[in-house]
Amino acid sequence: MTYDLRINHDSEVPKYKQVVEMIISDIEAGIFKKGQRIPSINETSEELLLSRDTVEKAYVHLKKKGVLLSVRGKGYYVNQINVQKEIKVALIFNKLSNYKRSIYYSFVETLGSKAAVDVFIYNYSIDKFEDIIDNQINNYDYFAILPQFNDEDTVVDRVIKKIPREKVLLIDRNLDSLKDYPVVYQEFEKDIQTALGKGISLLKKYTKVNLVFPSNEFYSKNILRGFQIFCQVNALDFSIIDQLDENDVKKKEAYVLVSDDDLYRFVKITKGKGWKLGKDIGVVAYNDNPVKEILEDGITTISTNHYEIGRLAAQMILSKEFKRIKSPFEFVQRNSL
Repeated sequence: MTYDLRINHDSEVPKYKQVVEMIISDIEAGIFKKGQRIPSINETSEELLLSRDTVEKAYVHLKKKGVLLSVRGKGYYVNQINVQKEIKVALIFNKLSNYKRSIYYSFVETLGSKAAVDVFIYNYSIDKFEDIIDNQINNYDYFAILPQFNDEDTVVDRVIKKIPREKVLLIDRNLDSLKDYPVVYQEFEKDIQTALGKGISLLKKYTKVNLVFPSNEFYSKNILRGFQIFCQVNALDFSIIDQLDENDVKKKEAYVLVSDDDLYRFVKITKGKGWKLGKDIGVVAYNDNPVKEILEDGITTISTNHYEIGRLAAQMILSKEFKRIKSPFEFVQRNSL
């Protein structure tokens, strides 16, 4: 039996994983029967033009999964024929951050041993994103994509549509140009209005509410629109700040901070002035995390449940029930407001 053409030496998928998939495919096809001895490590390495170590790694992996059974001095035998192939998932992020890590950990935890997840980062670049898709399109069963770009949706739409539709799951952001694709999404414009509405009595303690929204970052403009609508509906004096400066930080005003960098700069400025958060000045931060729970006796946050986003996305893959799900969004009151 000649296998050399079944190993793609140019693929980014490790060769031992390709051997694993090849053997599982042969078992499913009935080429190898239960209890049958498969070719030895040396035989397979010669046929596939691979190193012995690579093939041995594949055989040991299959033994750990219970697919193969080793008999000392005789070799490897098929232990089970009802083999569930490991799902291969490409999880594609714009960048790494605390909340992306939460999505990743819950996504991987929910999939468990049923899937192998590889992470790719495109750093907001549509060209880098397209390179990832072009190079990996045949290597994965599913592509879970967080589509956050500065480019028009139509450009992103074109690249994502290169992938067979049944392999695509969008996460975090709902693209207007891909309304028929499954997604676990935030509804940025409505979410900020609903969340801040839960803290309206606290916000009204302050003379003005400021949104610090850095234009050089890639945050959804729907956050900005939702904030403006919220303030107008509730007759709140407000302003939009691009780059936070010490002169922007004023007593008796409240601040909604999208960026963690701006939050830490804000805390440093207020500490330097000797002001108490929640008394002299108010702050609400985006995206909750354990640091914000303890920083300055607790930072009030508005945040989606990132762990739940990852769990819901993974559950769709496991159940193959693909749909559109809005992620929960919460107002967490602490001492900073």
